[in-house]
Parts: sequence; structure tokens; C-alpha cells
Amino acid sequence: MDLNLSPWAITIVSAAVAMTAAWLIFFSGAAIVRRGTAHSKPASAVAQAARKPAGLVLPLLALQFVLRGAPDDLAHIALVRQATTILLIASLTWLLMRMARGFGQAVVMTHQISDGDNLMARRVQTQTQVVSRLVVSGIGLIGFSMALMTIPDVRQIGMSLLASAGVVGIAAGLAARPVLGNLMAGLQIAFSQPIRLDDVVIVEGEWGRVEEINSTYVVVKIWDERRLIVPLQWWIEHPFQNWTRNSANILGTVFLWVDYRMPLQPLRDAMQALCEKSSLWDGRVCLIQVTDFSEKAMQLRCLISSADSGKAWDLRCLIREELMKVMQRDYPDYLPRARAEIDNPLPGPGHPDPREAIGRPTPAAQRSPTPENEQTSTAS
Repeated sequence: MDLNLSPWAITIVSAAVAMTAAWLIFFSGAAIVRRGTAHSKPASAVAQAARKPAGLVLPLLALQFVLRGAPDDLAHIALVRQATTILLIASLTWLLMRMARGFGQAVVMTHQISDGDNLMARRVQTQTQVVSRLVVSGIGLIGFSMALMTIPDVRQIGMSLLASAGVVGIAAGLAARPVLGNLMAGLQIAFSQPIRLDDVVIVEGEWGRVEEINSTYVVVKIWDERRLIVPLQWWIEHPFQNWTRNSANILGTVFLWVDYRMPLQPLRDAMQALCEKSSLWDGRVCLIQVTDFSEKAMQLRCLISSADSGKAWDLRCLIREELMKVMQRDYPDYLPRARAEIDNPLPGPGHPDPREAIGRPTPAAQRSPTPENEQTSTAS
């Protein structure tokens, strides 16, 4: 039986066979890759990220080969080829973007910040997240550009606009300066690392931890569950405090005002006992020093050390409360008090100063009557 098939029918059948073979190859290869990466979480993350786009790339690649071998005089063959080319570029772009993200996830899995000494892990995670986002953005931009370049009309329009509108290009460059500034700031942060993920920072007077570093901004989680959004370029142009730049260890202070008569050794012994019993203390520093005098009391500075700022805050509150209990219980008279010395009041106008009257003879008119005085008065 002789079957006379049209060129389009032959092309469609050939495309279906090629795409079916490509899917069979994909499923077989996916099973082999899944078994090979089952014992490695990072490799499994990369394979899982590339699975869906790879399922489109292979059939589209097979379809492209079939269409390129079809006769050029087929109706609308050029349009179909262009459409499949754009789909193939889009799927390849998606595949590369997913693989870049998968590699980033694999690196993050091998460097967990939940460990005790996580300085290296935070450094690697910061670089990985920033670089992977930049790579994904670059791949997307290149893929979109390549897709546009496959359309002759759009390519000619774009070239004519670039050739005849230099002023527009300059204006666009000026308008994109903040974006480019954030891009360069992201690269600086990734490699010089003034901040890293989970760093404790003081920004705009707020204490918080770096929760997320995006391509244009940084999210700082403040202690009261608020989020502070800071542009990347701000971190390069402004000073800020980083409490975990080299180590999370930190010193904490507690200030007390006590009377001058207060003995210091009992307070030192009490604070040492509190630190030794508390798991918040790291065993490095625990001391009390007299740091200031005033006309009413003296200032004591209790200096303690902790493994991180969170523990330091809790330990400071504990020391402050317990030392106050010790003073209230054992030394209530040595709490700060106001002293005053009251002198005798000065005499008012018309009243003699009693201090001057001491040793002065009393005037006759003010003496007590005596028999001699009475006789003198009677005789006169």
C-alpha cells in the first residue's frame, strides 16, 4: 500500500518520533542521575533543580533538528523555526538559571550557619548568595537578548534606535546609575564582606541581624521582629557597627551607683559566683571596677564576657538584678543617699548674733534685780 504523505505530515511525524526518543533518553538519564546523586545532598539539589528545564530542552532540541532538515519551501516553515528557536533559547536559559541556583543551594548545604563556629559558613553563604543572584540575573539578560536577536525586525529596530538616539542612551545610563551602583556594591560586599549573613549589626541606631542579602538591598531583622530594609550601596558609603566581624565574643557592662562606705569585695564575690553558675558566661572576664565619683555616690562598672551578644544581654540583666538583691538584703544602708549639713541660722536685722554675745557683759537694764539695785532705786 502506497501512502502519499504531504511534506508537512512527514515533518510532523518525524518531529513526534524525535521528541519521543528525546523524552525516553531524558527519563533514562534522569533515573541514572537520581541514583548516582542519592547519597549526596548537594549533588541531588543540583540534579533536582535542573530536572524540569532539562525535560524541555532535549525534546525542543530534537524538534529543532527535524525542522532544520525540513524543506525550505514548506508553508510557514520559517515562522515555526523561529518560534521553536525562541522556545529552545528560553528553555536553555531556564536550565542554566536553575543550575546556577542549584549550585548555590549545594554550597549552602555544605556550609551550615547553625554550627557553633559559623564564621566561615557565613562568609561562604554570603558570597554564594550574592554571586548566584548576579549570575542568574546575567543569564536571564543574555537569554532575553539572544531571543530578541532571532527576530530580524526587532533587531533592526533596536540597532536603529541605538544608532540615532545617543542622548536617550545617556539618559538611560543616568537613570540606571542606582541600579549599577547597587550591582557594584553587591560585588564589593560579596568579596570584601563588610557584612555577612547572620551578622549582628547596629544600623541607624537599631540592633539586629543580617537576615537576607539580595541583589539590591539587605534585610536586617531587628530584635523586636521588625525588618529594616537597607540598600546595598548604603553599606559601602556609611559607617555602621558589626559585632561579629571576626568573632561573636563580646564584653558587656553593668553600671551601679553605691555609697562610698560600700565594701567592694562582697560584690565581687557575689558576681563571680553568679557568673560561674550561669551558662551565659564564657569564662573570660568577670570583674568590678570603680569608674567614677560624684558628690553623692561612686560608680561601679561590672565587666563580663559572653559568647555572643544575645547571651551578653541576658547575662547583664541577670547580674544587674542579682547584685541589687544582694545590696538590698545585706547592705541596705550602703545604697546611694543624699548627705546634707545644716548650720545655725544667721540672725536677722536688729537681732544680735548669739555668737558675739558670748563673753560680753550684760547691760544694766537687762540685769536681774538684786537687793542692792532695789535699795539704790528706793534712795533715788
